[in-house]
Amino acid sequence: MDIHIINPLIDSRWDDLVVRHARSSAFHQRGWCEALARTYGYQPFALTSAVADEPLKDGVVLCPVSSWLTGTRWVSLPFSDHCEPLLRDLSDWPRFVEWLCKQCDQQRLKYVEFRFLSEVQNGVSGLSPSCWYCLHELDLRPGLDQIFQGFHKDCIQRRIRRAEKEELSYEVGHSEQLAREFYRLLLITRKRHRLLPQPRLWFCNLIECMGDKIQIRVARKDGVPIAALLTLRHRSSVIYKYGCSDHKFHNLGGMPFLFWRLIVESKESGAVNIDLGRSDLDQEGLLVFKDRLGAKRKSLTYYRYPRTGHREIAAMKGSIGIRQLFAVLPGVVSSAAGRILYRHVG
Repeated sequence: MDIHIINPLIDSRWDDLVVRHARSSAFHQRGWCEALARTYGYQPFALTSAVADEPLKDGVVLCPVSSWLTGTRWVSLPFSDHCEPLLRDLSDWPRFVEWLCKQCDQQRLKYVEFRFLSEVQNGVSGLSPSCWYCLHELDLRPGLDQIFQGFHKDCIQRRIRRAEKEELSYEVGHSEQLAREFYRLLLITRKRHRLLPQPRLWFCNLIECMGDKIQIRVARKDGVPIAALLTLRHRSSVIYKYGCSDHKFHNLGGMPFLFWRLIVESKESGAVNIDLGRSDLDQEGLLVFKDRLGAKRKSLTYYRYPRTGHREIAAMKGSIGIRQLFAVLPGVVSSAAGRILYRHVG
């Protein structure tokens, strides 16, 4: 089987494959890849066994990340929780791995990384596990009453009722105003957690490139934004990607209220599940919150060739001193720093 390289940003055959392949997700969509290219300068490419002008039967998408700070590598895909190889048959996967390992050696890449959601790697040599995470998925097939009863009574159900009693207002869409309110809350949240925020340009590009496949939900108290969610949509699946809030209003239940609205509206639109996203194994508070929404945990393993330790640049997960600095940086400064550093993280 010969391997061919295509550009998923201009080859319409990639869109056709993503639409029909059972394992595709929002992270495979052209809009997501285009936003990566516009924001961080990555140039995505896809591998396929199809020759020119032949419909794609398979496809594996990657982005080269070239950095003097973190090394040059190929990642499938940067800033994506998971990204499955879109194969016709699992027996084809070893040929793609063989080609990638050879290219990694020839081009002296630091590594090639894959973010599998399934067990596609089983029995295939070459790649080794490098990072472990937890993924939560919420099944929307039961009735809404049953889903609500699956919530934790004190931490979720009562807080939703508190939000309704407080008469929180609510808006969904992807307007410029919603984007501004979302990003202001993101700056507050990242500062609270002593982390640099993603660049504002990233969210502007996501909204422009993904169109109606992206939604922002904002809860307000007396007109003041207090919590927000950003989600992606692919066929019957919704991905919760970003959430943020103003801690001064946490007692009003804004986040549980938004998740409940997300669940109700996703189910009404025909979605069958919500992917609640990746969590680090040491993020106990986040893990428990997703558990209390009734979501089921599953393991998420990233693989690399060659085997290499998992490292992140000090600017993102550094010493206590560096994170304390992030906590006091003005929003404009931290946003600018994020714009400079995030492209190295990919």
